[in-house]
Amino acid sequence: MEMQQFYYDNKIVKKFIYATLLWGIVGFSVGLLLALMFLFPNLTEGISWLSFGRLRPLHTNAVIFAFVGNAIYAGVYYSLQRLLKARMASNFLSNFNFWGWQAIIVAAAITLPLGYTSSKEYAELEWPIDIAIALVWVAFGVNMIWTILQRRQRHLYVAIWFYLGTFVTVAVLHIFNSLALPVSFLKSYSAYAGVQDALVQWWYGHNAVAFFLTTPFLGLMYYFVPKAANRPVYSYRLSIVHFWSLIFLYIWAGPHHLLYTSLPEWAQNLGVAFSVMLLAPSWGGMINGLLTLRGAWDKVRTDPVLKFMVVAITGYGMATFEGPLLSLKNVNAIAHYSDWIIAHVHVGALAWNGFFTFGMLYWLIPRMFKTKLYSTALANVHFWIGTLGIILYALPMYVAGFVQASMWKQFNPDGSLTYGNFLETVNEIIPMYWMRAIGGTMFIIGAIVMLYNVVRTVASGSEVTDELAEAVALKKVPKYRTKGEGWHTWLERKPIKLTIFATIAILIGGIIQIVPTLLVKSNIPTISSVKPYTPLELEGRDIYIREGCVGCHSQMIRPFRSEVERYGEYSKAGEFVYDHPFLWGSKRTGPDLHRIGQKYNDSWHLNHMWDPQSTSPGSIMPSYKWLIKDELDKSDTQDKMEVMVSLGVPYSEEEIANAQQHMLEQGTKIEENLYADPDFAKSYEADKKYAQENGEAFVEMRNREIVAVIAYIQRLGTDIKVKDEQKTAKN
Repeated sequence: MEMQQFYYDNKIVKKFIYATLLWGIVGFSVGLLLALMFLFPNLTEGISWLSFGRLRPLHTNAVIFAFVGNAIYAGVYYSLQRLLKARMASNFLSNFNFWGWQAIIVAAAITLPLGYTSSKEYAELEWPIDIAIALVWVAFGVNMIWTILQRRQRHLYVAIWFYLGTFVTVAVLHIFNSLALPVSFLKSYSAYAGVQDALVQWWYGHNAVAFFLTTPFLGLMYYFVPKAANRPVYSYRLSIVHFWSLIFLYIWAGPHHLLYTSLPEWAQNLGVAFSVMLLAPSWGGMINGLLTLRGAWDKVRTDPVLKFMVVAITGYGMATFEGPLLSLKNVNAIAHYSDWIIAHVHVGALAWNGFFTFGMLYWLIPRMFKTKLYSTALANVHFWIGTLGIILYALPMYVAGFVQASMWKQFNPDGSLTYGNFLETVNEIIPMYWMRAIGGTMFIIGAIVMLYNVVRTVASGSEVTDELAEAVALKKVPKYRTKGEGWHTWLERKPIKLTIFATIAILIGGIIQIVPTLLVKSNIPTISSVKPYTPLELEGRDIYIREGCVGCHSQMIRPFRSEVERYGEYSKAGEFVYDHPFLWGSKRTGPDLHRIGQKYNDSWHLNHMWDPQSTSPGSIMPSYKWLIKDELDKSDTQDKMEVMVSLGVPYSEEEIANAQQHMLEQGTKIEENLYADPDFAKSYEADKKYAQENGEAFVEMRNREIVAVIAYIQRLGTDIKVKDEQKTAKN
């Protein structure tokens, strides 16, 4: 047989390795800063772009797309070439993938702190960056499929099935969830509203975790664990069942993030059913990974690479057991909106994604640089510090979640809430937040130890060059199944068919869940009293989104006695028909705000934004002083309303034409209300006089951002009037 010589592209792998290490430290550090803000709320006081609400999405994007994303690319580019016995088909596409992805990360690092956000979980980036993500991702997929078609290996190994499934599904999820109408270069409104937006978002949000943080790492597991252990995969048959059942079932599970909300009951129940079924394929993958190490347990005790991988796979098993558990309605009623979810997410992120990445890099880097790891002892130190960090992070958050849920739901014998003041529940868990910060610090110290170890390893190695390899050319693949050939064995040599079947598998669940919710009007009953936001309220809502308020406050009151007693009437689907995007939230660091409208006067809200502790002693909310000082930008208001009309919001031409006047009138009324507070009147007049005497520009209160925010907050939950049946009965 004639052997063909070729070169593996190692340089692209090296680039992604370096990016993984860099962005990992950045993402972890932002996370630690956020953890410290729970303890020191005004740590970055007065710096709007370093506020909690703006940094939170930066942290999640940095960890998910910068750290984990670059790790995926590094592992895929290394393993794919060797599994296919072929160099990547296009150097240009490989480098476009790398530099395009880094440009997207930098764009996110600039725009998110500046407040340019869609507010949709894991999809906060605005429309130009969304388009860039789609282009770079498609370039990656084209390069991968093109390389597969040029392979010298007849059958596609299991890792490649997961890579293909990842590419197709992430593309579908990203495109459909990101559909929006632009207002300007960095402002857009989601194409979906309210309940529909929530379903599409969590169809994306759950499966972004599934198909960006899980399936590509399972592919990497199937390649790197056997390599590191020098053992074959435990079960080929189990890998087939694992792949097809996982990608088919996962896509249905998104609605379990919306249990007890205004989502139609049938959609919630589908999400629960398929989430429970997910346990089987998820644990099938975990078992396949761990049993691959059979006969290699002595090596696990001494090899830090395998230690990281064992803990990673175990973390995957824990997280994928907990996911179905949390989807059970009685468990979800306790856990949702609490810190239990934070613990759950970080077991997956820190243990599964973080530790597997560390193990993969410890195995990969010495081979890339033709040397030995500088220090196995330091790698072991990293392992133990990181493991302890994960434990100190997760366990206190589980305790915090249980404490929150218990306190939120407790009643006195007379039927009143035992802890009627939400801040009592916050102050009770401050010690857990201290422990989380300590655990996060240890995890980062471990990552820094690794960085030092890697730098010394690279310095002792040789320069990365394209690696010479040789393999026999692939003969023409038979078109049809040969005698005795299994159907899946045949499919493994038909990459286009395999990709098409995978696409069909993931589309079935999405179509069945989403299409009826979008097209069948009876799923979202309308309420005649619900009207569009006024121009000033619309601007206030956009500021609320800009400041990331949804990261700490929900706008969804579930039909529980405790929530109705604490917040007011439970939320109805028809109340959100003009919400582009929806703002139901996923965590309650502060109380729910759906019925906050008219609960406090305008002065209270102004003082609350200026100094939250003055109105709410013990609050861990940071101040938002710039809202009181900054002038409201009204230049795009009419454009925003016109885009809303295109999305089905019934603004009339007259309302749009007179928007500026309406804003001035509503703002003036709020300003007058603020004057009722003598302290405000005195301070405001003093500022006005000072500006006049010094020839400085002075912005009237009616034209400041805080007035728009107050207008929006005072509107929340006031469109429907609910009779107090208990009072009526007593009277």
